[in-house]
Order: sequence, then C-alpha cells, then structure tokens
Amino acid sequence: MNPYHHAVSSAAKYGGSPEDYLAIHQWFDESKAFFPDFRHRALRHHAEGIFLLEKIFGVTVTNDNGRPVPTRFLGEQHVKEDLGRIPTVQDWLKSLAPEPWMMTAGRLLYVDHEATTTKLLNGEQPYECDK
Repeated sequence: MNPYHHAVSSAAKYGGSPEDYLAIHQWFDESKAFFPDFRHRALRHHAEGIFLLEKIFGVTVTNDNGRPVPTRFLGEQHVKEDLGRIPTVQDWLKSLAPEPWMMTAGRLLYVDHEATTTKLLNGEQPYECDK
C-alpha cells in the first residue's frame, strides 16, 4: 500500500487530514528507495520498528482537529494493513538464508596497545592484529 493511502486510512480512523499522518507512513516505507520489493518491510515493519517510530516521532501526534493520536497506534495500523499482523524482528530474520560472509569472524583493524582500546591512530601506521 502507498504511504498516502495509509495516511487516508489513519485520517478515516482518527480524524484530521491525511497530511497529519503522512510523514509517519512515509518513514515506514523509506526503505523502498534502496530495496524496492516486499523485503524492504523487514527493516521497519515489525514490533521493534513500531517502538522505534515512537522514539523518532514522539508518543503522540496531534492531528488538525486537535486530537492527540498515539504514534504506536499508527505504526500498528500501518504494519497490519501491509502484513495482516505485527511480526517480530525474529519472524523476519529466521527466514534469512545464511551466507558465508555473514559468519566470517572479523578482526580489529586499528589498535592502540598502550591505551588498550580500539581507535583510529592519528595518521600513524596501524598495528595489524594478525601479525
């Protein structure tokens, strides 16, 4: 569903105009810009995404009727309209097929052994951890 149509649905349910809710619904679907199929939803269309929405937009938005509307309700509405339910992050990730690069152990690139903390060294040659 298009963010505008989600916003129209929000206005029908909570009052106000679609413009009162459009930014929230656009936020959910921003990932379409770099992953333009249904899999973009794995990034925000879940319970954690709804709580992140609340942190970013605040606990409520006030529509142009002066009514405060909980942002979590708007997030739940968006996700349910797209998926029929509110999945967890685990629901999305358990379907992720492991690739070899995902399981490769990394290594520290820069280490200041005197301070025993990892950081970039100011223009000096970094120590290589595997030497």
